[in-house]
Amino acid sequence: MNIVILFLLLAGIGVSLLSGTADGVLTALQGGASDAIQTVLRLSGAYLVWMGLMNVAEKAGLIRSLSRLLSPALSLLFPNAGKAKEAISLNLAANMLGMGNAATPYGLKAMRLLNESNPYAGVATDEMCTLLVINASCLELFPTTLIGLRASCGSARPAAVVLPTLLSSLAATLVAVVLCLTFTHPCRSRS
Repeated sequence: MNIVILFLLLAGIGVSLLSGTADGVLTALQGGASDAIQTVLRLSGAYLVWMGLMNVAEKAGLIRSLSRLLSPALSLLFPNAGKAKEAISLNLAANMLGMGNAATPYGLKAMRLLNESNPYAGVATDEMCTLLVINASCLELFPTTLIGLRASCGSARPAAVVLPTLLSSLAATLVAVVLCLTFTHPCRSRS
């Protein structure tokens, strides 16, 4: 991906040099860098507040409680997960609360544990594929990062995206679950 982006950047600069608009490219690069720094600074305050609140929720046991609620559904989706089931449930619970940064270590741990019990190490199992698909489409109950970004950009109603996000992520997760159950069902008999 880095090569593609580098190619596009160099192609754009080359075209601007050939067309005589190099000054515009330099101005756009400087403006983009300035805008990026301002966005990061505006977003960091809101992001730190939400991450702090989510950290409190995690320490209060909210994520573990949510992961216990998810346990019956996870047994259906991940029948051969074994000791990775807890990491899977913590990953999905953190994602549901909009804590992608907190969810990542749990997801990596789950994949590592799933690979340990994999007879073909390095080849994705049904459970690994299911985790990846459900994680990518994850139901988001509270999109904290999106709300923080909207607030930092001056939105009058930064939380207006909660219901549309909930509905769209619910639809995506339901489709993901149906597809995973449909395509991995014939392989469920193996242990």
